[in-house]
Amino acid sequence: MRRLPRAALLPLPLALLVAAGAPEPPVSAPRSLAWGPGLRAGVVLPVRYFYLQAVNSEGRNLTRSPAGNQTLFRVIIKSLSPKELVRIHVPKPLDRNDGTFLVRYRIYDTVSAGLKIEVLYGDEHVAQSPYILKGPVYHEYCECPEEDPQAWQRTLSCPTKEPQIAKDFASFPSINLQQMLDEVPKRFGDERGAIVHYTILNNHIYRRSLGKYTDFKMFSDEILLSLARKVLLPDIEFYINLGDWPLEHRKVNETPGPLPIISWCGSLDSRDIILPTYDITHSTLEAMRGVTNDLLSIQGNTGPSWINKTEKAFFRGRDSREERLQLVQLSKENPELLDAGITGYFFFQEKEKELGKAKLIGFFDFFKYKYQVNVDGTVAAYRYPYLMLGNSLVLKQDSKYYEHFYMALQPWKHYVPIKRNLSDLLEKIKWAKENDEEAQKIAKDGQLAARDLLQPHRLYCYYYRVLQKYAERQSSRPKIRDGMELVPQPDDNTSMCQCHRERPFREEL
Repeated sequence: MRRLPRAALLPLPLALLVAAGAPEPPVSAPRSLAWGPGLRAGVVLPVRYFYLQAVNSEGRNLTRSPAGNQTLFRVIIKSLSPKELVRIHVPKPLDRNDGTFLVRYRIYDTVSAGLKIEVLYGDEHVAQSPYILKGPVYHEYCECPEEDPQAWQRTLSCPTKEPQIAKDFASFPSINLQQMLDEVPKRFGDERGAIVHYTILNNHIYRRSLGKYTDFKMFSDEILLSLARKVLLPDIEFYINLGDWPLEHRKVNETPGPLPIISWCGSLDSRDIILPTYDITHSTLEAMRGVTNDLLSIQGNTGPSWINKTEKAFFRGRDSREERLQLVQLSKENPELLDAGITGYFFFQEKEKELGKAKLIGFFDFFKYKYQVNVDGTVAAYRYPYLMLGNSLVLKQDSKYYEHFYMALQPWKHYVPIKRNLSDLLEKIKWAKENDEEAQKIAKDGQLAARDLLQPHRLYCYYYRVLQKYAERQSSRPKIRDGMELVPQPDDNTSMCQCHRERPFREEL
């Protein structure tokens, strides 16, 4: 007689449980975790944020979203004093689809008494909720800089080492300010230049533009002003390149030697000092009000789970590099592997009729696809940080260009490398399809690395460290030069705030 399966011998309800798999133990609010800079009063950011980890009743971290997460996790933030009416924008927690959640909030006034943050799962408090942030809690536009930069860096838990900064400054053991004043305007400040000359003196920022294409100074202005509102900046005089390409191509052993120009993008054949790009900087400052994509919002909009993503590589972008046109041709020839399209023609307008023009697609929709192709634009593609924060596998073109965080990433650990001429792209896509588990692991490791490296407070740390290192090497005292103007603090969304720090400014994240 044929033996029945074990489940058939059990009472019906239990048999169904065995067939479907035992249900996940419920989320335990007290055992769940909450951490991050947004739970500390001293960390002043445009958008404050912290993280939640759902933990079940057996003490295990959840690795996928718990049922009902849309309604069960709630955050309530209000002033400790009922007499203080404060505008606070608190959207729903962002589900990162791996058992963790990201909570964001923006305050529009300084809170003298402090804040009370309640984190709830259902009606139960999560971890150590409610969290009390003793005042004053300053808003983004409050000019209350911390006078001890070391204490400010400890409060933000800034890294003690930044390999890219160390590498950039290795070419400049000392910085001759007079040489900069003599040479930079002649070499880079002609009519077609995109250079801005800055002086920071007594925490005030002055600038003059050199060249015709300096409109992007709005981005460098806004981050320098934001920094100056939070921490006392060193007295310093420097030049920022607002153009796409790095400028200084002199070698260290040449005479005269290279000049320390500050840029948003570096290259293997240049000596510029690199800052985080204007794109991720601006999106951090304008998050939850002026931009759709930013380093936080992208983390809760990474598309379907891995198994439900379309098993193709994906690309959309402008025609700013010839390899992007090759992508479209490859896509036409191999539609089962690659979906690529050009959304706007400028450099190769004659190719539009042949290759066609693709419709614009929202960036969050990129992550409906398992594999993302990252190809340079005029320089490094500034979408790369956002792609890394998704949960798709990034196929990254070999490039001489880099951003400030690339040094921390490793090929085949955080992304899959592809050749400059894209000759192995189809091979790498096929490899990913045939090695799905390994491809998913690389995608996850890349995402986790980006979540650490690209936290908004880390950008502030990076900016400050570059200015600090530069000031330490500058040979003479900076001055306000002829033609410089004071960069004013923004007059929108500002409110009066009384600056006082009654407690040591040494909180740890």
